[in-house]
Amino acid sequence: MDSNVREQKIATAFVELADTLVDDFDVIEFLQRLAVRCVELLDVSAAGLMLVNQRGQLQTAASSDERAWLLDLLEIQHQEGPCLDCFHSRTTVLPVSLDTAEILERWPVFAPRAREYGFHATYAIPLRLRDTVIGALNLFVTTPRLELGPGDVELAQALADAATIGILQQRTIRQSELLTGQLQSALTSRVRLEQAKGMLAERWAVSVDEAFAGMRSYARRNQLALSEVALELVQGTLDSEAVRAKPRTEPRKESRKESRGTPRTQDKSGENGSR
Repeated sequence: MDSNVREQKIATAFVELADTLVDDFDVIEFLQRLAVRCVELLDVSAAGLMLVNQRGQLQTAASSDERAWLLDLLEIQHQEGPCLDCFHSRTTVLPVSLDTAEILERWPVFAPRAREYGFHATYAIPLRLRDTVIGALNLFVTTPRLELGPGDVELAQALADAATIGILQQRTIRQSELLTGQLQSALTSRVRLEQAKGMLAERWAVSVDEAFAGMRSYARRNQLALSEVALELVQGTLDSEAVRAKPRTEPRKESRKESRGTPRTQDKSGENGSR
């Protein structure tokens, strides 16, 4: 590739990786684009990306072709391979030959399968920002030589770093939006609660505290959230008199002993006198 064309493509790739502040951001499409750019810009034949999930485990996210995708799945299934080593060590796994006895012993399942797919060497780059590692980039080479293009490892790391910053930035925005939404929901519920208290206080001609006590009592009796009761009152779907009404209490049943009364005792003196 002509050096000017390559530099232009590199610049375009970094612009793409920085473009995460969009409403329809899709992290999988974002990483898929990164995998394709790696094959275009680096001296590699395939690329795969893994991301860590909420349980702290790696999972496949994107790949430049089917071979890289299958090898990433194989790494996860057998817990061996460059991506796993890179992620756990939090450092770059430099290019290694898949033909050496050392690597075959180190990755007894991954290395032979990668060779079957036509790859002779591989290396992996962490998706890392300072102490935070969110995944790894797996790169595959079909040529037997380990000497890559000048600055390829550094460029791969720079692309991985840019992608990591973009993903973490997007996560921060989403978390901030979620928190803002939760806070706004809480504030809205509080406003409705105050409205409902005021409505009941006016209708019942009682204090706001008494109206609130009536709402709480109704919510407890019916196992409802207070915010739900307030919303229904404000919307007019719940009758204020139903909230005010107290539950009926059944009259206390008299015991059989009480219903029959106290047995009358005979006056022994009267009884004797009547005789």
